[in-house]
Amino acid sequence: MDYNGGNVDYHLSRSYPLLASFPLHNRLLQTLQTLGLTRATPIQQQAIPVALQHRDLIASAETGSGKTFAFLLPTIDHLLRSDAPHAGTRALILVPTRELARQILKQCDKLIAGTRLQAALISGGASFKFQRAQFRKNPELIIATPGRLLEHLEQGNPDFRDLEILILDEADRMLDMGFSEDVLTITDQCNPERQTLLFSATLSHRGLGEMSERLLRDPQVITLSTVRDPHQNITQQIIPADDAVHKRKLLAWLLENESYDKALVFTNTRLQADTLGGELRKQHIRAGVLHGEMDQEQRNQVMGLLRQGKIRVLVATDVAARGLDVKGIDLVINFQMARNGKEYVHRIGRTGRAGRQGLAIALISHQEWNRMSGIERYLKQRFERRTIAEVGGNYQGPKRQKGSGKAAGSKRGKAAASSTRKPAQKTRQRLRERERKNIGKRRQPSATKPAREAGHKPLTRRPKSEE
Repeated sequence: MDYNGGNVDYHLSRSYPLLASFPLHNRLLQTLQTLGLTRATPIQQQAIPVALQHRDLIASAETGSGKTFAFLLPTIDHLLRSDAPHAGTRALILVPTRELARQILKQCDKLIAGTRLQAALISGGASFKFQRAQFRKNPELIIATPGRLLEHLEQGNPDFRDLEILILDEADRMLDMGFSEDVLTITDQCNPERQTLLFSATLSHRGLGEMSERLLRDPQVITLSTVRDPHQNITQQIIPADDAVHKRKLLAWLLENESYDKALVFTNTRLQADTLGGELRKQHIRAGVLHGEMDQEQRNQVMGLLRQGKIRVLVATDVAARGLDVKGIDLVINFQMARNGKEYVHRIGRTGRAGRQGLAIALISHQEWNRMSGIERYLKQRFERRTIAEVGGNYQGPKRQKGSGKAAGSKRGKAAASSTRKPAQKTRQRLRERERKNIGKRRQPSATKPAREAGHKPLTRRPKSEE
């Protein structure tokens, strides 16, 4: 299937300008009014009517677009309107990270408050025994990460034979994290007559088409945005850095001088995150650290401090790039540049959410320049160049040759320069150099002349006894 085709346009901004205009269960409409949620986002306007028809759906929308409610509202509506024919789980939401799972559970609990419905969270970092007890309560809706859920399936804990709705959120991220086989193993144990909703930041992932063809039946495709679409609400800048020491000085200056409520600093390794977090605290900057080796209790504590405003800076690896939804993140700093364009987009997507303005800054050393340039080409945009006079440095990007648009030392630059020379001039130059080297040297005998004529003694073969 080609999921990059034309966008699906239902013109629903006119038909359904308010969430209250959707044909949702009265209890849901009352909850939305209590929560003060009125206007539908574009992805909600397009996805909710399709999901309410109980059709399979593939939807692409950027982070922060409101897609969580786009699948939660129709799912909860279905669970409220129809009685459970059996006692098994009725709806399953698979997500790549435990942070995203907790965020979805939080939103789900708000929507089902006061109803008969129950939701459970199944992810790593929590007690296996406690989660097994949750399955015995037969919650209508389960939010899970593939790895931990598969462990429970291997022990026969959950029963998905009566599953009515399956939701894959951040499907492209699950593929990137190597969960493809786990997801397929889980879905093979689900009711084949279920409704399946697949949400992703991009539909161009090479493994997404195969997964979709295997799991969905005649899906409606909605392409609201792609990873490469420009983020209108985010100003993207790069600052050249001499080395790691210079980067730390730049980071400290930015955190002390930029205007922000909360800031998110990304590194590529857990060790770098721990080291950087400690250095910032020594400089009296209220900073916390989040990475994959922390247990769930530690993660919850750090996120609680950030939400409460007791810390203003979070140093994190890419584990926080998905599912982290904290109000007031105005500044994202890539202390180390993301490894690829998709990760970069998900990092900066933590700011500029819900129509707010955000600032994303990348500190680029000479080793990272080519990677940064590749991400620019991938996104088809050019980042704003910036320098900080108070923390000056020597590196300003690769040098450029005069009259050439290519950086000095690059293969393309050398090729472009050499292509301006005429082939005939190069040939004559090589001949003159060869003649100068041969001056004064005795001419070697021709291979066609006998050795005696050239003044050499003939070679004689030794007897076999001497060999």
